[in-house]
Amino acid sequence: MIPLHSSQTLGTGTGTGGEAAKGAIRQANEAVILTAAEQVFAGAGFGGATMAAIAEASGLPKANLHYYFGSKQELYRTVLARTLQDWLVPTHWITPDADPRTAIEGYIRAKMALSVQRPHASKVFANELLHGAPVVKTLLATELRDMVGAKAAVIEGWIAAGRMAPVDPIHLFFTIWAATQTYADFDVQIRAALGCDTLTPADHKRATTHVVSLLLRGCGLE
Repeated sequence: MIPLHSSQTLGTGTGTGGEAAKGAIRQANEAVILTAAEQVFAGAGFGGATMAAIAEASGLPKANLHYYFGSKQELYRTVLARTLQDWLVPTHWITPDADPRTAIEGYIRAKMALSVQRPHASKVFANELLHGAPVVKTLLATELRDMVGAKAAVIEGWIAAGRMAPVDPIHLFFTIWAATQTYADFDVQIRAALGCDTLTPADHKRATTHVVSLLLRGCGLE
């Protein structure tokens, strides 16, 4: 994505078309900023990150960051909230009428893909949790907990109907998170063990196949 600079946010379009263009520019700028923020926060932590470093990584003027997010604290909160939201979205497959194998496999594959596509976001979130989740504790106790409870109830229904093997639904989520996020959070360890400098698409495909197969077998779905 090509960064859109502040001069472009001052377009003179009028009417519905002009407002739509401004909205599109804002969304594009925010996406660029958030991607850069994930990278900087992952590398330097919240304390070591600066708005100047994030601006440099995004290719946008520092003034744009303050215009869209106000402060480093607000930008950090947005990065965490967006990461959690993106992790929760794939649970939409888990519904009472869904095929258990298709739903659980879809969720696992989506989480593995996010670890590949957004590794910095996962590292920022992991670091937040390692420090006691001072910023996202409320989100964890509300949105995350509500999601886990609702989806665990769906899985309990599948088990009761004999559609999958008996497992602890809540701990199944913990296992999925651990197995998928490790490829982002601990990629250094994985690369060291594999003896490579980077994980290739073939490596990611191999890892995804393994995690999917292992977890589906544990659920009696393969």
